[in-house]
Amino acid sequence: MSEHIEIERRGPVQAIRMNRPDKKNAITRSMYAAMARALTEGDADPAVRVHVLLGVPGAFSSGNDLQDFMAVAMGGNGGMEVYDFLIALAQSQKPLVSAVDGVAVGIGTTINLHCDLTFATPRTEFRTPFVDLGLVPEAGSSLLAPAVLGRQQAFALLGLGEGFSAERARAAGLIYAVVGEDEVEAAAFAAADAIAAKPPEALKIARDLMRGSREQVVARIKEEGTHFRARLKSDEARAAFVAFMNRKKAG
Repeated sequence: MSEHIEIERRGPVQAIRMNRPDKKNAITRSMYAAMARALTEGDADPAVRVHVLLGVPGAFSSGNDLQDFMAVAMGGNGGMEVYDFLIALAQSQKPLVSAVDGVAVGIGTTINLHCDLTFATPRTEFRTPFVDLGLVPEAGSSLLAPAVLGRQQAFALLGLGEGFSAERARAAGLIYAVVGEDEVEAAAFAAADAIAAKPPEALKIARDLMRGSREQVVARIKEEGTHFRARLKSDEARAAFVAFMNRKKAG
């Protein structure tokens, strides 16, 4: 289990918290593995009714850890941890609620397309700079975002890489509600408690009907992953990573 992932049971609610504040919750391979395991084990446990995904104040997630990216971009082999997490997320049998505050970049945005309810704060910005890094969308977002946001808003998010304020994200249907920074986690847990109190079999059927076939989402995750891995080793991506790292050093 990753030291940067905290798992807590609150009765029928399982809380999964990313806790790497010094890196704004950049997600490492071990963090992905820990979250995949938590989702899978929680789905298998009848005592768990709901998963709640959390970050830290000011940072839900800044995306994938760049050192992992750079290792693959410079010729290394990527692990399966990211894939395992994305499949567990897409196939989750229990409702997913998220509380998002502050930074929500890349997977920090796309993870919420799989959530049934997302609460965000006014200072949150959702952004997916995949194309700017020479990459492609991930987490099934190329399929889910057009379905949820409409094709043009999805292109603005995934293609142009425009930042979406919390209110724009709410209006577009990416998130459920905008609440204060001191209230976001309480709101998420209150919603989770309300969900957990529903008849579980009826709720599962209703959720499955709304979500539709998972096979199409899983297939898109695999297709995106094939392109993503190839793009990581492309000249475009390598140049983008080097430029980004140089900007960080200069800053």
